[in-house]
Amino acid sequence: MALLRARPDLATPPPADLSVLGSRVAQRSSVARACEELDSFALSVMEALVLLDADQQPASLDAVAQLLGADVTVQRARRTVTALRDLALVWGDDEALQIAGTAREVLPTFPGGLGRPADDLTEVTAKAALADLDEEERRLVGALADGSPIGRTKDASAHVPLERATNPIQRLLAKGLLLRRDTETVELPRQLALAVRGDHPMGRVEPEEPAPELVQTDRERVDSTAGGAALELLRHVEELLHAWEADPPDVLRSGGVGIRDLRRTAKAVEVEEQHMALLVEVAVAAGLLDRTEDAEPRWLPTISSDTWLASPVEQRWAALAAAWLDLPRLPGLTGARDEKDRLIGPLSDELSRPLAPKDRRRILDYLDELPGGCGARPDDVATVLAWRAPRHAGRLRDDLVRWTLSEATALGIVALDAMTTAGRALLFDGPSEAAHRLGEVLPEPLDHVLVQADLTIVAPGRLEPDLAAEMKLVADVESAGGATVYRVGEASVRRALDAGYTADDLHALFRNRSKTPIPQGLTYLIDDVARRHGKLRAGTASAFLRCDDPVVLAEVLATPAAEELELRRIAPTVLISPLPLADLVDGLRAAGFAPVAEGPDGSVLDLRASGRRTRGKTRQRPSYGPPVPGAEQLGAMVTQLRANDIAGSARLGRAVIPERGRPSAEATLALLRDAAAEKRSVWLGFVDTHGMRSQHVVRPVSVGGGILQGVDAANDELGSFPLHRITSVALVEE
Repeated sequence: MALLRARPDLATPPPADLSVLGSRVAQRSSVARACEELDSFALSVMEALVLLDADQQPASLDAVAQLLGADVTVQRARRTVTALRDLALVWGDDEALQIAGTAREVLPTFPGGLGRPADDLTEVTAKAALADLDEEERRLVGALADGSPIGRTKDASAHVPLERATNPIQRLLAKGLLLRRDTETVELPRQLALAVRGDHPMGRVEPEEPAPELVQTDRERVDSTAGGAALELLRHVEELLHAWEADPPDVLRSGGVGIRDLRRTAKAVEVEEQHMALLVEVAVAAGLLDRTEDAEPRWLPTISSDTWLASPVEQRWAALAAAWLDLPRLPGLTGARDEKDRLIGPLSDELSRPLAPKDRRRILDYLDELPGGCGARPDDVATVLAWRAPRHAGRLRDDLVRWTLSEATALGIVALDAMTTAGRALLFDGPSEAAHRLGEVLPEPLDHVLVQADLTIVAPGRLEPDLAAEMKLVADVESAGGATVYRVGEASVRRALDAGYTADDLHALFRNRSKTPIPQGLTYLIDDVARRHGKLRAGTASAFLRCDDPVVLAEVLATPAAEELELRRIAPTVLISPLPLADLVDGLRAAGFAPVAEGPDGSVLDLRASGRRTRGKTRQRPSYGPPVPGAEQLGAMVTQLRANDIAGSARLGRAVIPERGRPSAEATLALLRDAAAEKRSVWLGFVDTHGMRSQHVVRPVSVGGGILQGVDAANDELGSFPLHRITSVALVEE
């Protein structure tokens, strides 16, 4: 059971018996998958066994320890060999260790950095030859012994006698101290490398996990820093949604977003391109953005984004954090070059990595392992995880650690190189608990602002949702962060008036919400804009323009815009236009006037474009590889393995001859009753309710009512076997 839990690929599909399980254990793909999870020292032990040809003949534990070097004790090697036995990568006692032949194919071509042995070299002659080398030859041999035993040189093609050799390579080839692989490649013989390495035959072997330099942190400070990062994240995602709502980028033919669109949006939101790529990927994963399904698809906010925008802050954060944690993609690759030397953009297929979620959890799990109140720098985390699983994630292994920690910091899951309380809850308890934990550290939203004499408004912290929406309407964000600074201008005041606010409403808003006195400049600005605002009244004629002052209409008709807008007078105070109302209002504003739109009842209309939305798609949670069966499932699988093995080895006696593919019901019942009376075991062929065939050796206890009650030899427990599911039956010869 422990083996199937440690190597879940062996259980997919469930093996019929132990012989099938044994063949799977040695399959190349399964051995490779198991080696992916081995630490650096365990891999060194496997490489030592390959060097000792343990796939062809037994090797001793002492020989393994000797190869690993003077710094490794036999006890340390034994602990690792025991762990490898549990994984079925090694078997046999300490004097006769063996490995599967496929292990040689999975492990490096040159285990321990050692090349092939030379036929005419021994340990003694290699040491003697090493002592006779000159300085140049020794330097060359040392370089090959410290790294790969393979060297590329044009001198490999020339067969030069020793007396005519003119360089170290030719001399070493002539002496037989280098092996010629082909016309451009030489190889250092294993015996000579071992002579150079001395007490460390396999070079640098790390028997213990490196200890990181711990970063002492204060839990409260970590959580408060993460809270600030979470609020900044939400602000940036909101701005991204609004930017793509107003100007949605095209979907590239190859999928994804163009680098030019990414840069434009990053500039508008005032973040770095790499951070914007992360925001885009997370927003799409969270279902806030998606591509339209029309002929020319674009990236638009989804219907779900409106619900997200209206949700509490902590729930919005939890949705983004959970989407990132399960994101089967690598945003960190954005901006890199693909195989055709083209820039990789966000949302492109090149970023897809199905195992990325598993890698993120592995990295964050390590941070969570550190002592309370401690963190670790990304480089130290990369070093430790590289020791724990050197073969993991390939060439991106260390980059993946740094990207993950950088992204987790931007999302508020990690802060000051340590796991946050909300981040830990996300890992182990889910998004709901993570949202609750974040809510505990976020400051209470403020119900006030500070209006300054220079017409700026300072929000000293997070504002209540209603107040925040009003501030965005009546003022423009000038700078954001722990304290947001807004600026009130003529355009922002007009925007509020266009939305239906009156001058009195704006005066009341600042009077009731500001903790500082209202400067006269702000009062004058509001009154001045309001005095000019709405003098012109636009309606539909297709559209009409009316004003109580005929002089103002005369000014409008005197401008070049009047011809473009196709305006004509139908009364002293009324002009009409065939253009849509929104176009008429926009044209007049561009000409320097300040009209407002008017409804049929004379009320002010808000003509701001409503946000475009797309439906979005439902996304499935990623799969991280073969599922690990549960304890109950594993128990049933092991029981079935034993049952099939016992049944397969049983000697069969009298049997019921099948008729038309099935045994006679009458003959089966008679044989089972005889076996119960004589207390003899029977061999059964059986089909369960799922149609799975199995074999059992059972000692019948009772037969009746269409059910055989008997003790299964596989688990020594009483079981029930419906007679109509028995496909064959025979007595077992004891």
